[in-house]
Amino acid sequence: MVFSYETNKVLSATASATALIILFKSIANDLIPDQIHNSILNFCKRFSSQITVVIQEFEGLTSNHMFEAASLYLGTKISPTTQRIKVHKPEKDEEFTVTVDKNQEIIDFHAGIKFSWILQSTQVKGTTKSDKNGSTRTEFRYFELNFHKKHKDNVLKVYLPYVLRKAKDIKEEKKVVRLHTVDYNGIDYWSSVILNHPATLESMAMDPDAKKELIDDLDRFISRKDYYRRVGKAWKRGYLFYGPPGTGKSSLVATIANYLKFDVYDLDIKEVQCNSDLRRLLIGTANRSILVIEDVDCNVGLQNREAGDGVSEDEKITLSGLLNFIDGLWSSCGDERIIIFTTNHKDRLDPALLRPGRMDVHIEMSYCTFSGFRILASNYLKTEEHTLFATIQELLTKVQATPAEIAGELMKSDDADTALLCLVKYLKGKGKQNVNAGKTAMH
Repeated sequence: MVFSYETNKVLSATASATALIILFKSIANDLIPDQIHNSILNFCKRFSSQITVVIQEFEGLTSNHMFEAASLYLGTKISPTTQRIKVHKPEKDEEFTVTVDKNQEIIDFHAGIKFSWILQSTQVKGTTKSDKNGSTRTEFRYFELNFHKKHKDNVLKVYLPYVLRKAKDIKEEKKVVRLHTVDYNGIDYWSSVILNHPATLESMAMDPDAKKELIDDLDRFISRKDYYRRVGKAWKRGYLFYGPPGTGKSSLVATIANYLKFDVYDLDIKEVQCNSDLRRLLIGTANRSILVIEDVDCNVGLQNREAGDGVSEDEKITLSGLLNFIDGLWSSCGDERIIIFTTNHKDRLDPALLRPGRMDVHIEMSYCTFSGFRILASNYLKTEEHTLFATIQELLTKVQATPAEIAGELMKSDDADTALLCLVKYLKGKGKQNVNAGKTAMH
């Protein structure tokens, strides 16, 4: 009984003290003018061992990259004691995005140092503000990062750069590759959907040596940020995929996008009204992206540098406009970009388009070879060896068939024997057609 009585006295006293503190704060907030109140707080802070770094969501109309990085990073630091979290899932995305809610303290430790993060917000007074996308804001959000003042240099030089790197890794890990198409009604001329193309470098029916050269070139490109800056060149790379229809040019684009996790911007030159639109479209593309210009040989006006008919440059697409789009000043408005051109007829392209710096790497997408067929057989039939392989190898030395044609035959049956017999029959039939066509041409 004595223990319970003493305990109750302590609890009662504590509750009374807490109530007095709350009452004092309430009276102070109501009666003390804001200027005096702030002066008292500033005076007390002079004797505090803590320091606060404020990271605002926006600086004017420009978003703060550090705020976005902190939101991503802290979403991975939520503990069981966190009472509220925010979950966001755009309709076209596959995964949830988890972030911290306002007024929730998140504790983080790095290099033995304790950091306290709190997301705060203040209401916008008067008229609402608009960001660069035209949307209105009713509040200003900001993070308060608290730590011991002796660690200020560590925070600015070590901890915050670490948060930026981790956020980048998190973003890349969760990134879903998107396909963007021209939308003149959109804010930045582009609209997008998720690119769910299953193509991988392993599944591409390419010559093994050519595939290795492509992988090495891509890996080298994305690792040379400092190199491009040192030599004074825009961090971009140009590729030309050329060959007959059905040889896998579009699939190779999707393969590279999946390999690098780069978004794809599909640009149909015929839909672009003028050269100035080209510049706007380029500015609207993001870093770490692939810009695809398909069938570049089919676009009128690209065979010559001059329009040749007195029409002004801003009234239609010209070769000079496209060249400026590729390697002029406008092409430097971003980093880590790949431009891929595709064509069925390389010989129709102006030599000015083909030089290094515009189309750095030329990749021929040829008819299916036996090594390419083996990859397709493994993908479609899960077959590595078969008695018909030798026959097919011999036929492929005489008959030109695209990977798309081979795949079409292999898809006719899940049974390897049946599918391969269909392919042999198809190749023999195509061989006879070629012989008959040759005889007709001779006569």
